[in-house]
Amino acid sequence: MLEDCQKALKDLDKTYVLEPNNVFILQSRGNVKKMLEDSQEALKDLEKANVLEPNNAFTFKWHGHVKRILKDY
Repeated sequence: MLEDCQKALKDLDKTYVLEPNNVFILQSRGNVKKMLEDSQEALKDLEKANVLEPNNAFTFKWHGHVKRILKDY
């Protein structure tokens, strides 16, 4: 699973270069970073996604989840 997430992140990083304002890419990349336990970087992606598309339910859900993780550390 870890290896799959790392591969997914590499692919998402490449697509992010092509489309840095794509909310779906930011959400996906933030979620993968969260799964890789890189919560600080996940939060950055999710916050950018939220700025680009406020009130997106997926972004709200994962943004809140990552903030709770960081709060617990």
